[in-house]
Amino acid sequence: MKNLLILLFTASLSQVAVGQGAKNDSSKYPPLVTFTAQEDHANMMQQLGIQQLRPGPSGNESAPNHANYDESIANPCPQLPDLLVTSSGKKVTSADMWWKQRRPEIVEDIEREMYGRLPKNIPAVTWEVKITDKEFVGRIPVIAKQLVGHVDNSAYPLINVDINMMLVVPTNVKGPVPVLMMFGRPSFPSPAQPSNSDMETLNAAFKEMMIKSNPEVKEIFDRYPAYTPVTKLPGPNFFAPAPTGDSPPTEQLLAAGWGYATIEPASIQADNGAGLTRGIIGLVNKGQPRKPEDWGSLRAWAWGAARGLDYLETDTLVDAKKVGIEGVSRYGKAALVTLALEQRFAVGLIGSSGKGGAVLHRRVFGEAVENLTGSGEYHWMAGNYLKYGASKAKFGSKTGCDLPVDSHQLIALCAPRLTFISYGIPEKGDAKWLDQQGSYMATVAAGPAFKLLGVKDIGVSNNYQTEQMPPVLTGLLGGELAWRQHDGGHTDAPNFQYFIPWASSFLKYEKTQ
Repeated sequence: MKNLLILLFTASLSQVAVGQGAKNDSSKYPPLVTFTAQEDHANMMQQLGIQQLRPGPSGNESAPNHANYDESIANPCPQLPDLLVTSSGKKVTSADMWWKQRRPEIVEDIEREMYGRLPKNIPAVTWEVKITDKEFVGRIPVIAKQLVGHVDNSAYPLINVDINMMLVVPTNVKGPVPVLMMFGRPSFPSPAQPSNSDMETLNAAFKEMMIKSNPEVKEIFDRYPAYTPVTKLPGPNFFAPAPTGDSPPTEQLLAAGWGYATIEPASIQADNGAGLTRGIIGLVNKGQPRKPEDWGSLRAWAWGAARGLDYLETDTLVDAKKVGIEGVSRYGKAALVTLALEQRFAVGLIGSSGKGGAVLHRRVFGEAVENLTGSGEYHWMAGNYLKYGASKAKFGSKTGCDLPVDSHQLIALCAPRLTFISYGIPEKGDAKWLDQQGSYMATVAAGPAFKLLGVKDIGVSNNYQTEQMPPVLTGLLGGELAWRQHDGGHTDAPNFQYFIPWASSFLKYEKTQ
């Protein structure tokens, strides 16, 4: 049976390959460049004129090159770039000045030096609903839609990009509903099961097929006549208790009348340097290496999330004005970049994002700029970001202190929209490496932009050099900018029971049945 399926699958792949070969003459297009991450990294260093990079510190505290965890030397350049002063030195005193002058300046610097620019020739995405399934999550009825966003590759057919996303919305509330888009692996939450009579038909057909493939199997079925090889998964539990703060975040969202969408970053752009000539970045570049200002994976994932929002704007079950973005760790970085640069998202939950996310780049505590410029993580950023890890280059040397912008300005780009910065504690696995203090400083320093635009920040002074990080489990949730450090590990799940009512209140959403 297994060999038969493999043969059929191989034959079908061969037919597809022949068909594609006939349709797409590869000689008409630039050949795909295939680099290892190290080769691609070296290519970018050469383009930038960098001869040597400083090595990144180790997360192992017993290693000779361990990261710094001494707060007294963590701020070599404590003065941050001015948030509300234009490049010409003018004080930003109005929302109009922010939108027309200062914000575009910050976006320009952040895209050029940190995350990369969106190309002008990104192809269109066409969304397909592959499967619509009516399911139950616990006792909550839902509609689950498996979605694929086909990226037009007619300009370079050698690369295919299909964005995978799953949308799940409750059907026991009056819609449309808010939706939280999450970076992760899409899957059906609780696939609907066939009826008993349909199961009998499936088992009869399956037994017959197995016996034809291997007649010896008949003797096994004869010995166990009541055995059914195809069985149902556990069904809905209509007596399940209502979700609590300890329930999975998706169940908490559904119970609160929210939907959620899971979008797969790897289907947009690979999470490695070798993949930079593939995915959406490679497709736009026609299989060639990046230039220094080209986008990295974080910006590409943010673009993909925005294309997912394009679909959500067409779905009548979704309130597209109340769509949020969420992620943890590297996906927390991507969620913050998404919220900052894709202004249609109304809210963000930024989980344990570390350097490249909410942490100040010029801080030297835990994860360092040099970790992001090395060959393991550089693909997240624009090529230009490598300059700030250079010890020897045609331009001399640079550090994070030379960046014209920092993460407080990235957070400020989210204003006045809802921005929830979340962390756990090192004792439970949200390591010191992530520099919770550095994120808190950036959150404090971003506050003036929120207040300028007529909303509230976390409710403390904006003196990021003196404000002390609040105790664990102390939520600063009174404004559109929020901070809370839970007592769990490298996850934002413990904060969902606070995030959902906070977001619902500010979005003026009330679940109705």
